[in-house]
Amino acid sequence: MASLHDLLQLRGAASLGDAEMLSLLMEDGAEGSLERAKDLLEACGGTLAGIGRSELARLRMTAGVGLKRASRLVAAAELGRRMVALESAEAVQQITSSEDVIRLMRPRLAELGHEECWVLYLSSSNRVVEQMRISQGGVQATVVDHRLLIKRALELLATQLILIHNHPSGSAQPSEPDKELTRRVVEAAALFDIRVVDHLILSRGDSYSFRAHGAL
Repeated sequence: MASLHDLLQLRGAASLGDAEMLSLLMEDGAEGSLERAKDLLEACGGTLAGIGRSELARLRMTAGVGLKRASRLVAAAELGRRMVALESAEAVQQITSSEDVIRLMRPRLAELGHEECWVLYLSSSNRVVEQMRISQGGVQATVVDHRLLIKRALELLATQLILIHNHPSGSAQPSEPDKELTRRVVEAAALFDIRVVDHLILSRGDSYSFRAHGAL
Protein backbone atom coordinates (compact mmCIF):
# COMPACT_ATOMS: atom_id res chain seq x y z
CA MET A 1 0.00 0.00 0.00
CA ALA A 2 1.38 3.40 -1.01
CA SER A 3 2.40 5.67 1.85
CA LEU A 4 1.16 9.23 2.18
CA HIS A 5 4.58 10.40 1.09
CA ASP A 6 4.30 8.31 -2.08
CA LEU A 7 0.82 9.70 -2.80
CA LEU A 8 2.07 13.24 -2.23
CA GLN A 9 4.89 12.79 -4.72
CA LEU A 10 2.84 10.94 -7.32
CA ARG A 11 -0.42 12.91 -7.23
CA GLY A 12 0.38 16.20 -5.50
CA ALA A 13 -0.87 17.71 -2.25
CA ALA A 14 -4.29 18.57 -3.71
CA SER A 15 -5.07 14.85 -4.06
CA LEU A 16 -4.82 14.24 -0.31
CA GLY A 17 -7.76 14.58 2.04
CA ASP A 18 -7.79 16.87 5.05
CA ALA A 19 -6.98 14.10 7.51
CA GLU A 20 -4.14 12.84 5.31
CA MET A 21 -2.59 16.30 5.12
CA LEU A 22 -2.89 16.69 8.89
CA SER A 23 -1.29 13.30 9.38
CA LEU A 24 1.72 14.30 7.31
CA LEU A 25 2.02 17.62 9.08
CA MET A 26 1.78 16.25 12.60
CA GLU A 27 3.75 13.03 12.45
CA ASP A 28 5.34 12.71 9.04
CA GLY A 29 2.97 9.89 8.15
CA ALA A 30 3.92 7.67 11.11
CA GLU A 31 1.80 4.66 12.05
CA GLY A 32 -1.42 5.66 13.77
CA SER A 33 -1.14 9.31 12.77
CA LEU A 34 -4.01 9.14 10.28
CA GLU A 35 -6.46 8.00 12.95
CA ARG A 36 -5.22 10.71 15.29
CA ALA A 37 -5.72 13.28 12.53
CA LYS A 38 -9.29 12.07 11.95
CA ASP A 39 -10.04 12.28 15.68
CA LEU A 40 -8.64 15.81 15.78
CA LEU A 41 -10.75 16.92 12.83
CA GLU A 42 -13.89 15.54 14.46
CA ALA A 43 -13.06 17.25 17.77
CA CYS A 44 -12.64 20.59 15.98
CA GLY A 45 -15.97 20.52 14.17
CA GLY A 46 -14.94 18.41 11.21
CA THR A 47 -13.17 21.20 9.32
CA LEU A 48 -9.66 22.58 8.93
CA ALA A 49 -11.09 25.99 9.77
CA GLY A 50 -11.97 24.68 13.21
CA ILE A 51 -8.37 23.61 13.74
CA GLY A 52 -7.10 26.95 12.45
CA ARG A 53 -9.24 28.81 14.98
CA SER A 54 -8.07 26.70 17.91
CA GLU A 55 -5.50 28.00 20.36
CA LEU A 56 -2.35 26.04 21.16
CA ALA A 57 -3.52 25.17 24.67
CA ARG A 58 -6.69 23.55 23.36
CA LEU A 59 -5.04 21.66 20.51
CA ARG A 60 -2.37 20.08 22.69
CA MET A 61 -5.09 18.57 24.91
CA THR A 62 -7.21 17.27 22.04
CA ALA A 63 -7.08 13.72 20.63
CA GLY A 64 -3.67 13.06 22.17
CA VAL A 65 -2.01 15.64 19.95
CA GLY A 66 0.51 16.97 22.48
CA LEU A 67 2.57 20.13 22.45
CA LYS A 68 4.95 19.41 19.57
CA ARG A 69 2.24 18.42 17.10
CA ALA A 70 -0.02 21.24 18.25
CA SER A 71 2.79 23.73 17.70
CA ARG A 72 3.19 22.52 14.12
CA LEU A 73 -0.52 22.95 13.49
CA VAL A 74 -0.64 26.47 14.95
CA ALA A 75 2.42 27.46 12.91
CA ALA A 76 0.92 26.00 9.72
CA ALA A 77 -2.39 27.83 10.28
CA GLU A 78 -0.59 31.12 10.83
CA LEU A 79 1.56 30.63 7.72
CA GLY A 80 -1.60 30.00 5.72
CA ARG A 81 -3.21 33.18 7.03
CA ARG A 82 -0.09 35.19 6.23
CA MET A 83 0.13 33.85 2.68
CA VAL A 84 -3.52 34.66 1.98
CA ALA A 85 -3.12 38.10 3.60
CA LEU A 86 -0.04 38.79 1.46
CA GLU A 87 -1.91 37.88 -1.70
CA SER A 88 -4.74 40.19 -0.66
CA ALA A 89 -2.30 43.01 0.11
CA GLU A 90 -0.75 42.69 -3.33
CA ALA A 91 -4.20 42.81 -4.92
CA VAL A 92 -5.44 45.80 -2.88
CA GLN A 93 -3.05 48.72 -3.14
CA GLN A 94 -5.65 51.49 -3.06
CA ILE A 95 -8.75 51.70 -0.88
CA THR A 96 -11.88 52.74 -2.76
CA SER A 97 -14.56 51.21 -0.51
CA SER A 98 -15.11 49.25 2.68
CA GLU A 99 -15.17 46.11 0.54
CA ASP A 100 -11.51 46.68 -0.31
CA VAL A 101 -10.69 46.82 3.40
CA ILE A 102 -12.68 43.67 4.11
CA ARG A 103 -10.97 41.83 1.26
CA LEU A 104 -7.60 42.95 2.56
CA MET A 105 -8.10 42.21 6.26
CA ARG A 106 -10.57 39.32 6.51
CA PRO A 107 -7.95 36.62 5.77
CA ARG A 108 -5.84 37.95 8.61
CA LEU A 109 -8.54 38.51 11.23
CA ALA A 110 -11.79 36.66 10.67
CA GLU A 111 -10.71 33.23 11.94
CA LEU A 112 -8.70 34.33 14.98
CA GLY A 113 -9.78 33.15 18.42
CA HIS A 114 -8.76 36.45 20.04
CA GLU A 115 -9.26 40.12 19.25
CA GLU A 116 -6.74 42.13 17.31
CA CYS A 117 -6.94 45.76 16.23
CA TRP A 118 -5.17 46.97 13.08
CA VAL A 119 -4.79 50.31 11.36
CA LEU A 120 -4.47 51.04 7.67
CA TYR A 121 -2.56 54.28 7.15
CA LEU A 122 -3.48 55.96 3.88
CA SER A 123 -2.11 58.72 1.69
CA SER A 124 -4.32 61.52 0.40
CA SER A 125 -4.92 59.42 -2.74
CA ASN A 126 -6.14 56.46 -0.63
CA ARG A 127 -3.05 54.36 -1.22
CA VAL A 128 -2.09 52.05 1.65
CA VAL A 129 1.08 53.40 3.24
CA GLU A 130 1.26 50.81 6.01
CA GLN A 131 -0.73 48.10 7.76
CA MET A 132 -0.02 47.89 11.48
CA ARG A 133 -1.34 45.79 14.33
CA ILE A 134 -1.75 48.12 17.28
CA SER A 135 -3.13 45.72 19.88
CA GLN A 136 -3.83 42.08 20.62
CA GLY A 137 -6.19 40.98 23.34
CA GLY A 138 -8.43 38.24 24.63
CA VAL A 139 -11.63 36.69 23.38
CA GLN A 140 -13.83 39.70 24.20
CA ALA A 141 -11.65 42.79 24.22
CA THR A 142 -8.41 44.48 23.26
CA VAL A 143 -6.87 47.72 24.53
CA VAL A 144 -5.76 50.39 22.06
CA ASP A 145 -3.54 53.37 22.88
CA HIS A 146 -4.83 56.04 20.51
CA ARG A 147 -1.78 58.22 21.17
CA LEU A 148 0.59 55.65 19.66
CA LEU A 149 -1.81 55.20 16.77
CA ILE A 150 -1.70 58.91 15.93
CA LYS A 151 2.05 59.11 16.53
CA ARG A 152 2.65 56.51 13.83
CA ALA A 153 0.37 58.37 11.42
CA LEU A 154 2.48 61.49 11.87
CA GLU A 155 5.69 59.53 11.34
CA LEU A 156 4.33 58.15 8.07
CA LEU A 157 2.87 61.51 6.99
CA ALA A 158 -0.42 59.67 6.53
CA THR A 159 -3.43 61.92 6.06
CA GLN A 160 -6.08 59.24 6.58
CA LEU A 161 -6.52 56.04 8.55
CA ILE A 162 -8.93 53.15 8.91
CA LEU A 163 -9.43 51.12 12.08
CA ILE A 164 -10.17 47.41 11.80
CA HIS A 165 -10.69 44.83 14.50
CA ASN A 166 -12.30 41.43 14.80
CA HIS A 167 -14.95 39.90 17.04
CA PRO A 168 -14.24 36.20 17.69
CA SER A 169 -17.71 35.87 19.24
CA GLY A 170 -19.24 35.85 15.76
CA SER A 171 -21.26 39.08 16.08
CA ALA A 172 -19.93 42.13 14.27
CA GLN A 173 -22.11 44.58 16.19
CA PRO A 174 -20.05 47.24 18.01
CA SER A 175 -19.78 47.24 21.79
CA GLU A 176 -19.73 50.38 23.92
CA PRO A 177 -15.91 50.17 24.22
CA ASP A 178 -15.74 49.96 20.40
CA LYS A 179 -17.80 53.15 20.13
CA GLU A 180 -15.68 54.89 22.75
CA LEU A 181 -12.46 53.90 20.98
CA THR A 182 -13.79 55.30 17.71
CA ARG A 183 -14.70 58.58 19.36
CA ARG A 184 -11.28 58.95 20.99
CA VAL A 185 -9.38 58.19 17.80
CA VAL A 186 -11.50 60.58 15.73
CA GLU A 187 -10.97 63.39 18.24
CA ALA A 188 -7.22 62.78 18.50
CA ALA A 189 -6.77 62.52 14.72
CA ALA A 190 -8.69 65.74 14.11
CA LEU A 191 -6.11 67.69 16.11
CA PHE A 192 -3.57 66.89 13.39
CA ASP A 193 -5.92 67.12 10.38
CA ILE A 194 -5.92 63.35 9.98
CA ARG A 195 -9.17 61.85 8.74
CA VAL A 196 -10.57 58.63 10.19
CA VAL A 197 -12.18 57.14 7.09
CA ASP A 198 -13.90 54.23 8.83
CA HIS A 199 -13.83 51.72 11.66
CA LEU A 200 -14.66 48.21 10.52
CA ILE A 201 -15.49 45.22 12.71
CA LEU A 202 -15.04 41.78 11.18
CA SER A 203 -16.48 38.47 12.33
CA ARG A 204 -16.45 35.10 10.62
CA GLY A 205 -19.61 35.72 8.65
CA ASP A 206 -20.36 39.42 8.96
CA SER A 207 -18.91 42.91 9.10
CA TYR A 208 -19.89 46.30 10.49
CA SER A 209 -18.88 49.71 9.13
CA PHE A 210 -19.19 52.70 11.43
CA ARG A 211 -19.32 55.04 8.43
CA ALA A 212 -21.98 53.03 6.60
CA HIS A 213 -24.15 53.13 9.75
CA GLY A 214 -23.73 56.87 10.17
CA ALA A 215 -21.72 56.41 13.36
CA LEU A 216 -18.60 58.19 12.14
